[in-house]
Amino acid sequence: MIELEKTKSLPITKEMVWEAYLEVRRKGKSAGVDDLSMSQYDLQRHRHLYKVWNRLASGSYFPPPVLQVEIPKKNGSIRQLGIPTISDRVAQTVIKNQMEERLEQIFHPQSYGYRPKRSAHQALEQVRKNCWKYDWVIDLDIKNFFDDIDHDKLLKALGKHVEEKWMLGYIERWLKAPLQTRKGEIIARTNGTPQGGVISPLLANLFLHYTLDVWLGRLNPTIEIVRYADDIIIHCQTQSQAEQSLQQIKERVENCGLTLHPDKTKIVYCKDFRRQQKYQKVQFDFLGYTFQPRTSKSKKTGRLFLGFDCAISIQSRSRLFEQVRKMEIPRMRCDSIVGIAHHLNPKLRGWIRYFGKYRGYSLSKVFYILRIKLVRWARYRYKRYRNNLTKAYKWLDTVRKQYPSLFYHWHLGYSN
Repeated sequence: MIELEKTKSLPITKEMVWEAYLEVRRKGKSAGVDDLSMSQYDLQRHRHLYKVWNRLASGSYFPPPVLQVEIPKKNGSIRQLGIPTISDRVAQTVIKNQMEERLEQIFHPQSYGYRPKRSAHQALEQVRKNCWKYDWVIDLDIKNFFDDIDHDKLLKALGKHVEEKWMLGYIERWLKAPLQTRKGEIIARTNGTPQGGVISPLLANLFLHYTLDVWLGRLNPTIEIVRYADDIIIHCQTQSQAEQSLQQIKERVENCGLTLHPDKTKIVYCKDFRRQQKYQKVQFDFLGYTFQPRTSKSKKTGRLFLGFDCAISIQSRSRLFEQVRKMEIPRMRCDSIVGIAHHLNPKLRGWIRYFGKYRGYSLSKVFYILRIKLVRWARYRYKRYRNNLTKAYKWLDTVRKQYPSLFYHWHLGYSN
């Protein structure tokens, strides 16, 4: 246990707390165990922020329990999230901002998750390039990663870069803050850092930096790792190298208190027109995209060839289908299709900007379902189309020709 001196003033200013509050306000408004929403919090904002500053600066800040939220997955399992109170998110952000700059200097160049000026698209692009260069991939899945992080090992890693005992003390308090269910049950924590905590991604990156990034570089410099938080792809030159490396990685993560998921961790062969070895597994998913052998067109000759590239995964596309199906477009109280476009375009823009980066035409099936929904709206809204499906489709096509930029996907030339 790291003790803090409560009487000594710590180098935390009101400006730091205010900047942290603004950051929290931009990113999320969920309530924690105190059930205070952002709008309620803002009614007495200055009192709340003064209390955060006063306790942080005096060494007397103790985090409240973290609200445990269970998110059901499609496979029947449960994803556990931990939602701190707004004040606690502000306090975590103050400390995170002080640590982040120094940790950024040591992080691996091919670690992309939850880091400033880095993105999922950068990670995907790096994996694409590596798949052209390396024949084999280890698709690594760590089971319950955030829940199983060893506190002692994490604090030891943190101590290499953070000399201030008061800062380490606060980190330890956050790590040990209990969970609280919606029914009020308190659950003590001895391992892990909750998904949903402001400081958790930074701590998780540091833990994997020493567990894998640095260790792999020493083990074999010819291996390349691309990591987005705990989504990990490792590129190898040969099958034997991949098999040997996977066994060594398994032992390494177990020594660090983690476990590889036996069903989701796999070795994949990057099969294309040059690489024709027979191997059962020739595809893997990463950040919502599926990498696999795909027909590509040469930019130089215009000829088709078998490449190894990515497009939106079936699972990701199914989630978009589900979102479109749940849209109550036919019953939207909009006087015109312009109102519907105004309502839908922010969502469409987000989908296309992320999943349209590579082989964006794979989204066409999603927009086909949307087209059906828009036609249903026209039949519900206008009596003249209620009993004539063909005319409703023709009306929508006419609208598109007259206003090709009305919907974001129309503006980009998607056919549906």
